Amino acid sequence: MAELKNDRYLRALLKQPVDRTPIWMMRQAGRYLPEYKATRAQAGDFMSLCKNTELACEVTLQPLRRYDLDAAILFSDILTIPDAMGLGLYFETGEGPKFKRPLSTMADIQKLAVPDPEDELGYVMRAVSTIRRELKGEVPLIGFSGSPWTLATYMVEGGSSKTFEKIKKMAYSEPQALHLLLDKLADSVTSYLNAQVANGAQSLMIFDSWGGALSHHAYREFSLRYMQKIVDGLTREADGRKVPVTLFTKGGGLWLEAMAETGCDALGLDWTVDIGDARRRVGEKVALQGNMDPSVLYGTPERIDQEVQTILSSYGNGSGHVFNLGHGIHQHVDPEHAKAFIDAVVKHSGQYHK
Repeated sequence: MAELKNDRYLRALLKQPVDRTPIWMMRQAGRYLPEYKATRAQAGDFMSLCKNTELACEVTLQPLRRYDLDAAILFSDILTIPDAMGLGLYFETGEGPKFKRPLSTMADIQKLAVPDPEDELGYVMRAVSTIRRELKGEVPLIGFSGSPWTLATYMVEGGSSKTFEKIKKMAYSEPQALHLLLDKLADSVTSYLNAQVANGAQSLMIFDSWGGALSHHAYREFSLRYMQKIVDGLTREADGRKVPVTLFTKGGGLWLEAMAETGCDALGLDWTVDIGDARRRVGEKVALQGNMDPSVLYGTPERIDQEVQTILSSYGNGSGHVFNLGHGIHQHVDPEHAKAFIDAVVKHSGQYHK
């Protein structure tokens, strides 16, 4: 493997000194870029794009050609595992992901098998190894998965949900069925992420998109407990370097201390949390990633620059901050505004690392 030329992202996650705050963006390879839309049209649809090794590699690299980013993230989807479990993933235009065969009973869950990442999910592993090779050591590659709770919500609801009625009904009326599902998903995610590391991922991220929908105690029981199980089972070193792990619960600002106790290396923050407060709460235990509201990118370049300075100043001096948005970039953002955001981080963050 090529020697890594820019490792400031990996160093920041381990709270090691860096020359400036590293930056990447959630959904940096995505619909706001005209070149992405062209490649997706070429693929035919979203899952065909995920499953085409060359095209998945191409869209992963596209934002790196435009912007001064410090990491690449595998182009894939969080729902690859439920798809490999046979639930029949499909995408309705404008509706988001749906499953043909959602889970509703204990019997459905008992039938599920943990997918073999090199077999049923081999297309993801081929994408990881191809991207890692094509990066030629320019920046590190982030691998990722959805959290067990988040995957389970889609699998039980049959798609996105605003009320989480079916999954919460299962949590409170058939908790043993839900725990069995979450346990199988934790095993699946662990083997999936470890396979990504074996194929070249240099850092891992777990996206708990729907953890914030849970009550205080239910979050620990149904979400955090299973992310803990994954963290305990992950490969934490490869190529002679530590493989840092970031946990991100959207709406999870209440639970930062508990998340930091899992043994992960970093926490992702959404925009509802003040990053300075978060840093005071978790101390030196973990690095922090975040956390500008993606909607700021609709503002003027001057307003974007101002917001970047506010967040940098709130975090303060020293390493341990990876700049990012508090969630994925919106599809209608002007790519020039994304550039203004990234350039502002590059321009202003060095003073915090002297």
